[in-house]
Amino acid sequence: MENIRSFLKRKDIEISVQRYLIDAMGAMAQGLFASLLIGTILNTLGAQFHISFLTKVIATIGGIDYTVGGLASAMSGSAMAIAIGYALHCPPLVLFSLTTVGFASNALGGAGGPLAVLFIAIIAAEIGKAVSKETKIDILVTPLATIGVGILLSANWAPAIGAAALKTGNLIMWATGQQPFIMGIIVSVIVGIALTLPISSAAICAALSLTGLAGGAAVAGCCAQMVGFAFMSFKENGVGGLVSQGIGTSMLQMGNIIKNPKIWIAPILCSAITGPLATCVFKMEMNGTPISSGMGTCGFVGQIGVYTGWLNSISEGTKAFITPLDWAGMLLICFLLPAVLCPVFNSALVKMGWVKPGDMKL
Repeated sequence: MENIRSFLKRKDIEISVQRYLIDAMGAMAQGLFASLLIGTILNTLGAQFHISFLTKVIATIGGIDYTVGGLASAMSGSAMAIAIGYALHCPPLVLFSLTTVGFASNALGGAGGPLAVLFIAIIAAEIGKAVSKETKIDILVTPLATIGVGILLSANWAPAIGAAALKTGNLIMWATGQQPFIMGIIVSVIVGIALTLPISSAAICAALSLTGLAGGAAVAGCCAQMVGFAFMSFKENGVGGLVSQGIGTSMLQMGNIIKNPKIWIAPILCSAITGPLATCVFKMEMNGTPISSGMGTCGFVGQIGVYTGWLNSISEGTKAFITPLDWAGMLLICFLLPAVLCPVFNSALVKMGWVKPGDMKL
């Protein structure tokens, strides 16, 4: 047993929640952002502002036409796997070999591909790290081991993992449609909490293909956390804190939450209010890319996703046009209500002595 521990330590193979569910999942979300999400944004910009370079076909592969954004989106599987490998501290040959593993697991996983990529890329990466530089023909053995394990698992596991993720996401979306008030609260609160925790709410939403009303509730929860903390802590952190949390991430408050968990009450309460408002009153749906559901106001990706969803629905004929109520709902749910409700709730907590000035200082 001691020899095994020594080998794993030498290979930097750390079997832990931190490494696999926090570091790897967070990196996976960045890979998705740098491929699928950026591709979607480029396509939206090209279509809305009539930018010919972004709308014209620049490549045709296997009978499929690709724009610039289309090519970026097509590389999402590889980008996720490479990002995961980077988080797992993979040596170069392993990291580069994950390009194939990510493409295969994402393609075979279907709509639930991101979850398949997460599981399979982790295993392939760790196997690759284990054999790396153990032979004199490392340049052959390491890529063969990494790609071989990855392709084998992709062929046998990816379809089942992807199907399970899709069914779970569909169940959540179905339940939200049946009980929009209750599920609006549940989804908004849980995804909002995930956004502030050192895990990736974006990766969770992407893995579950969370869209529709449930996606709208997820956006509401994320915005409640980001905008809420930004405005609650404005006196302590100023404009810099407003920007870094409001369009960056509320995860910056995690250290302060550990010191005083009660500072988390206000944004959680806010998400429990804005979630059902999004699902029941404004019918705010996320019909853009699922990753956008878990991004909130980070780079305004959540709002771009909602807007892209409106355009998708119009092009599909399920929506006639974007209404003033649509815009009002997005503005209230994503910005105004969190900016007002969270400071109000927090003031009550301060009066109760549960929160003190300086508790949210970054």
